Amino acid sequence: MSIAVHVSSNGVRLPIARARVTDIARRVLASEGVREAVVSITFLGTRAMAALNRRHLGHRGATDVISFGFSESRRRGPVIADIYIAPQVARANARRHGAGVREELARLVVHGLLHVLGYDHADDDSRVRSPMWRRQERLLARVFHEAPA
Repeated sequence: MSIAVHVSSNGVRLPIARARVTDIARRVLASEGVREAVVSITFLGTRAMAALNRRHLGHRGATDVISFGFSESRRRGPVIADIYIAPQVARANARRHGAGVREELARLVVHGLLHVLGYDHADDDSRVRSPMWRRQERLLARVFHEAPA
């Protein structure tokens, strides 16, 4: 079993340790039965995120997380993925929802990984009732609120 996670921050300050992000990602992948993975998680500023959002999704403005999966077989074969997270957007979301910024960043790591693994949700407010969202919150409770592995 080989799960490689690379975490970088493109000139943005991270309120969560890179090692903690790596641990969260590894635990989520293991919980989902993934045995082989190469995942890159990049934290970037709102301008860079807005450019990615426009270029790849056709949306205006920055979003909190964008994920790209590059492998056909999601769980059986190797998972190859890039996940981009905007900490400034996460910080605003955390304030709006009464969560801590570290918890929100961990939620976005879980969220991005679940998308790569084939989970999806509606784009409107009903997304919080989706099976993906429920799975995300269960995983978040396990990988963020419990002690690191």
